[in-house]
Amino acid sequence: MKTWPWVAVALLALLQACGGGSTPNTETFQSAGQAAPAAAAPKVTHYAASRFADQATFGPTPELVAELRAKGFEKWIDEQFALATTPIDVAAAEEQYNYPTNVVPPARIDYFTETEMVRLSLTARDQLRWRLTWSLTNFIVTSGNQVPAKVVWLNLLYRESLGNYGTLLRDMSRNRHMAWYLNNDQNRPKSAACPYCAPNENYARELMQLFSIGVFKLNADGTPQRDGRGRFVETYRQTDVEELARALTGWTADPNPPGRPERNGANWARPMVPSELMFERDSGRKVVMGKVFPAGQRHETDLDDIVAMLMSHPNIAPFIALRLIQHLVKSDPSPGYIERVGAKFRDNGRGLAGDMKAVVKAVLLDAEARRGDNPANARPEDGKFREPWLHRMALFRGMGCVRNILVKPENYWFVDHQNLLRQESVFGYYAPNDRAPGSNLLAPEQRLVGAAELSARLSELNQLRVSAVANAGQLPQLRDAGCNFDLFVDAYTRSAKDFLDLLSERYFRGAMPPTLRSNMDQMIKAPQWNPNDATEGAMRMLSFALSTQYFGVIK
Repeated sequence: MKTWPWVAVALLALLQACGGGSTPNTETFQSAGQAAPAAAAPKVTHYAASRFADQATFGPTPELVAELRAKGFEKWIDEQFALATTPIDVAAAEEQYNYPTNVVPPARIDYFTETEMVRLSLTARDQLRWRLTWSLTNFIVTSGNQVPAKVVWLNLLYRESLGNYGTLLRDMSRNRHMAWYLNNDQNRPKSAACPYCAPNENYARELMQLFSIGVFKLNADGTPQRDGRGRFVETYRQTDVEELARALTGWTADPNPPGRPERNGANWARPMVPSELMFERDSGRKVVMGKVFPAGQRHETDLDDIVAMLMSHPNIAPFIALRLIQHLVKSDPSPGYIERVGAKFRDNGRGLAGDMKAVVKAVLLDAEARRGDNPANARPEDGKFREPWLHRMALFRGMGCVRNILVKPENYWFVDHQNLLRQESVFGYYAPNDRAPGSNLLAPEQRLVGAAELSARLSELNQLRVSAVANAGQLPQLRDAGCNFDLFVDAYTRSAKDFLDLLSERYFRGAMPPTLRSNMDQMIKAPQWNPNDATEGAMRMLSFALSTQYFGVIK
């Protein structure tokens, strides 16, 4: 199928949508450290509810929008906090152990993690928890490995996403999958018993650089500190990395139970345990960023001290605040917004640091997050790119899909654009300080929205239609997933107005931009496809609408 002629124009517009200014926003809403919840509104509009759903879930549905309008945002958040966790079934993932390491398991097993994440993104009641889990996977990165290892890791993030960040740091430091990915399972001191051993610095470095405090000292509002010559000030030095690696030596896979399957030799489902071999542990005195770790401490004590040191560091609050704001609300938050959220990270109001519930509520209810609920108050620097995974989930949720779209191996084309837990490096899909081309505005997600991705957005739905026709089927992938695409086809058959009204309500918060609506109306009246095929017309027009900057950027 040929590439549509709108691809280049649409990509340019999409990139410009996050590059509307040349000076970073420095507005503050209240004095430093204070939360700034939006003023209570007498009524939640359809637009505001749909916009909130884009930030706190994997996309609006008619039922979710109605619930948000009836309850309001804060009550909905509190009810999400109260929902019981429903982790992914590790036993189902362990079916992979039935296959020797030299045999490739079936695709349904190899992609088990992705299919489960799609299912939960589309239908889980605890949407907020799963959206936070997804956000954490983007900056606390692991990749590859056995399917059960990935499921256990994802469940850990899911469990702690609305828990305490210090607990997350402690648990992930003992997680077997993380230890394999960043080599802490190989972290051993040189000794007479192991003269070829050496402390492995990978996990120690990333624990500080990417997971907690970053490489440069930050002010409370996330702006970098500078020395007398205007240079950034380093948070830690190489010697601190070396000393932290020493403090993390001696963890190993749990040896129990014995007789595990070949693929589970590393015991992926169980946390790391202290090695019983004394030479695998450096029990000497260490000093990290001025913190003294006395000689002779146990593995667990050193780990507790590491977590306490990181959680008390001034950097961690703005560091985590920026990442959560970027993943949920906007790519380029003001320093005031970062400082207000960071204040909640330091103290949830009851003297507790790292309370993710308090932090998430601060992110979502801040005045800067909510001002765009009235489009008249939106700013050019507001919003974030809708990266591939969020785009696909919102597409299917808007269709009313109620089951996993990846029910058959031929549907796995879906995950190729942003593979879950398959990032190419520990830095993830993008860096938080990436900027939009030709602009000072932060727009890290734009790295994933290039010509190939935009072309896929334009063509993927129609590929399903072509596949169905070739196999004498009737859109089996969508029907198997319970998607109600017939609703769109019927509206398209009735009139352009009915079809565009439906698209506006489902995907544009009831406010499809007039320019887009006019252009689509003209294309429907002069189709470049079989005018008698309403299914093709509806698919092409839906794909076109969702590939534009109006949907591609969550404002």
